[in-house]
Amino acid sequence: MKIVIGSDHAGFELKEELKKQVEALGHEVTDVGTHSTASCDYPDFAAAVGEAVAAGQAERGIVLCGSGVGAGIVANKVRGIRAGICHDTYSAHQGVEHDDMNVLVVGARIIGSEVAKEIVRSFLGARFTDEERHRRRLGKLLAVESRYSR
Repeated sequence: MKIVIGSDHAGFELKEELKKQVEALGHEVTDVGTHSTASCDYPDFAAAVGEAVAAGQAERGIVLCGSGVGAGIVANKVRGIRAGICHDTYSAHQGVEHDDMNVLVVGARIIGSEVAKEIVRSFLGARFTDEERHRRRLGKLLAVESRYSR
C-alpha cells in the first residue's frame, strides 16, 4: 500500500521511527516533511498529507504534530479526507472498519513510540467492512461534506 506521512517539528522524531516501521511492514512511503526539528507550521504538512491521499497519490496517510489536534483539523479540511486522532489501537482499526478513515493523526507529545507503532500497525491492517450500515453512514458523511464544500 502507498502511504504518505508528514509532521511538524514536534512530530519529526516519531515520524522518522514510524516511517521505518511502515516500510518494514512492506508499504511504500512518501515523506512530505518536515525533515528536521526546526520550528515549522503543522498546517503545511497536514495539508500535504491530505492532498496526496485525496489526489490518489497514496491510499492512506499518517500525520503527526504535538497533540494531533491541529494536524487533524487541517487534514479534515481537505475534501475526501476522513482523518482521526488515535491514541489507541481500537480507534485506529475501528476508524477504518466503520468510518473508512484514510488519515491517521497522532499526537507525538501524547503517546510513546511503541504505542504509536502498534496504532500504525492496527490502522494499516484494517479494512473498511463495507457493511450496509457503514456504507449508509459514510454516505451521510459524504453528503454533509458536499453541502459544506467551498
